[in-house]
Amino acid sequence: MLRARQVELRALSDGARDNRKPVELDQSKVGRLSRMDAMQDQAMAQEAERRRAGELQRIDAALARLKSGDYGYCVSCDEDIAPARLKLDPAVATCINCASRGRQ
Repeated sequence: MLRARQVELRALSDGARDNRKPVELDQSKVGRLSRMDAMQDQAMAQEAERRRAGELQRIDAALARLKSGDYGYCVSCDEDIAPARLKLDPAVATCINCASRGRQ
């Protein structure tokens, strides 16, 4: 499941590369509203890429924990992470108690 998501995210990132390129500012080629739309599309593509990169980091870390035998244990307190929590998010690194404390 983690590897499949990793492959999917990398494919999405590769496919969206053109959307993150700088916007053409030559007014003779593009109207003002079209340029604004392009800039908005670019900003949205950049944010989507930032989120994909963050998720890929979480997946890479989970795969490293899996390889080392630490997968399923909280990185903060070393307690077991509930199977239901791992099923919901296989890349999760903390148990619900530590995650709740981190949000306070």
